[in-house]
Amino acid sequence: MEQPNISYIQSMSGGDVAFEKKIIAIIKEEFPLERAEYTNNFKSKKFGLAAQNVHKLKHKISILGLKKSYDIAVAFEYNLLDGNSELNEDFESILDTISHYLNQL
Repeated sequence: MEQPNISYIQSMSGGDVAFEKKIIAIIKEEFPLERAEYTNNFKSKKFGLAAQNVHKLKHKISILGLKKSYDIAVAFEYNLLDGNSELNEDFESILDTISHYLNQL
């Protein structure tokens, strides 16, 4: 599985380390809250709301350089809108990978 990285953040920063740290801090703060909200909505079978959560989370997936995972998130978002939860295991695996990575930063 692909691994998260901060290459995109570094490319946006132009070498401004303070900017990089600020973006990383925001992601570290928001990600667990967004994940929890997604989990609650998914478990409650509120797939429309879960799709909105996936939409928010997929931007963090992209920022962390996870191109294949982003594609899975896009497909999962559309699946949820159709009431299909088929890609949940894959999506949860992506979230686990990101959580582990953020805990290491």
